[in-house]
Amino acid sequence: MTLCILASVARRQTVVTCFSTTARMRTTTLPFRQQYQHRAQNQQPQPQQPPRRLISTCRHMSTEITPGASLSVERIAELEEQIKQKGDQIRQLKADGTEKADLAPHIAELKALKAELDPPKEKKAPQKQKQTNNKKKPAATEELSDSELKAARLSKVDAMREAGVEPYEYTFQITQTASQLASAYENKLEPGEEDEGSDVSIAGRIMARRVFGKLAFYTIQDESGTIQLQLDKTRLEGDSFKNLKAWTDVGDIIGVKGSVRRTDKGELSIHANEWKMLTKAALPLPDKYHGLTDVSKRYRSRHLDLIVNPNVRDTFRKRSLITSSLRQQLNDMGFLEIETPVLHSQSGGAEAKPFETYHNSMDLNLTLRIATELHLKRLLVGGFEKVYEVGRIFRNEGISTRHNPEFTSIELYQAYVDYSDMMELTEQLVCGMALSIGDSLTLPYGEDMISLERPWRRVTMHDVVKEQMPDFDFAALDPNDPDSLSKAKEAAVAAGVAFSKVDGLTSVGYVLNMCFEELCEAKLVQPTFVIDYPVEVSPLAKPHRTKPGLVERFELFATGRELANAFSELTDPVDQRQRFEAQAAKKAAGDEEACDVDEEFLQALEQGMPPAGGLGIGIDRLVMLLTNSPSIRDVIAFPLLKPDP
Repeated sequence: MTLCILASVARRQTVVTCFSTTARMRTTTLPFRQQYQHRAQNQQPQPQQPPRRLISTCRHMSTEITPGASLSVERIAELEEQIKQKGDQIRQLKADGTEKADLAPHIAELKALKAELDPPKEKKAPQKQKQTNNKKKPAATEELSDSELKAARLSKVDAMREAGVEPYEYTFQITQTASQLASAYENKLEPGEEDEGSDVSIAGRIMARRVFGKLAFYTIQDESGTIQLQLDKTRLEGDSFKNLKAWTDVGDIIGVKGSVRRTDKGELSIHANEWKMLTKAALPLPDKYHGLTDVSKRYRSRHLDLIVNPNVRDTFRKRSLITSSLRQQLNDMGFLEIETPVLHSQSGGAEAKPFETYHNSMDLNLTLRIATELHLKRLLVGGFEKVYEVGRIFRNEGISTRHNPEFTSIELYQAYVDYSDMMELTEQLVCGMALSIGDSLTLPYGEDMISLERPWRRVTMHDVVKEQMPDFDFAALDPNDPDSLSKAKEAAVAAGVAFSKVDGLTSVGYVLNMCFEELCEAKLVQPTFVIDYPVEVSPLAKPHRTKPGLVERFELFATGRELANAFSELTDPVDQRQRFEAQAAKKAAGDEEACDVDEEFLQALEQGMPPAGGLGIGIDRLVMLLTNSPSIRDVIAFPLLKPDP
């Protein structure tokens, strides 16, 4: 006698395993349509009787299980097909990451079908069996690989095209979004009630899929949120419901038309009259809870991160509103946004190492810009009085939670004002951006509550350093005394600054700045303007009108990091040339962050630039603060990453 065991694999194929008392086991993979033909060829002729069920691969291979005699031949065949389809569906749901609670109804339905086909038998008295060391092992559940899942989904694409249906549509007319429907029907419709006069059309990605016989509930997600679909076989025309079950998977994008109702459980739903496949997804979505938790993978696969994490989408939506508010505020004040070059013949406008590139046809070495400052100031020379640019900046520096090699900044310049006016403008702009995404100026950031209520604290660099070094006063040092530098270094090391960080510094101003960075910066949690910097670290700022050796400059700090930088702009071309030459000497000595002498800018400055105030704000760090994001990569859609190993 020969036994045939059929096991479904993937789609449209069946593994047929045949056993014989005279032949060894053989396994053949056959197309789905040939499975019944193969079974008929390998079975011995039998008198007319109800067909026998497939034989399980248990220890006693000759045991046959006969279905209940009360079932007709047609019903038995129908049940076997339903069991097979339901089993395939459950396996697919598991592969799509469906939760156990959502799987439970499907499993219960499968058990009910099996019980009807094979009713439980009366219990017999237990018989003693010979003891054996061979214990029956549970059958292993094999999960489909990514390539198998992709092949299964693409086979549905073929099936749709064979049926004359385009799986990748061109357009779909949408009448409302998920959030618009939720707002329109808030506190409307009782459970079970339907707005029969409504006619809505909505599209989105399938995030959950639950099928119960002739009824299905899908959850789709569009840009604004999620909404439930109710799909009823009796309401959909022709084979539409059958095709829905056969062709759709979690991750597909579909369009639906129908009316609005609340389910008996009170959930707002679209009761579908028709549905349409808009985009068939070839790959499944990651597991809801475990599939996209690795931070590096989230950044690398940002498209998936946006699909499965609504909070990430909300962050980038807020970023867009923040930059839009910034531009709108400046435009309303009469500022003009003018774009400046990204490719520079020499770096300038900041102390930073640039990225280098080469222009083939011009045979020219170039750098990517490290600031927009010098070109915007040339616009002031040309007669514009209020200019700004929101643009990408490129600096060939380290990567951290606060630094990315390319980032977004705004630089603005206004004639006839100074750095005090820039402080007022900074407060106004930042508060306006905060209110563009919320209704409060008190914001959570990590474990802290940040208050943006004006005015913000203003403190000189000398004073904030003295708070951490109460026994030493940099302001009391005589800049003409050669011993002042060594005294400053000794005090810095005694206060906890590493000797290696101050050993090579060449002026008291550099030591003061290093003490601020090492001892003070991280402690500035609430918004604080640190003002009046040493001239050595501020090559583009105007000298302080009352404090020799200092410049009229401020930096804005909050949450322990710099957010903005501003000057009373230097307009003396002779002084500017001397500072550029000092920077060039540092670069020649090996400082890769020092800038060059920019002759084109000096020529413009010699033409005459009006007194002006300038301001630069790091957009990425500001968005971090306003959205409570711990890393700069959380607010950059596609941050630079090392290649995936």
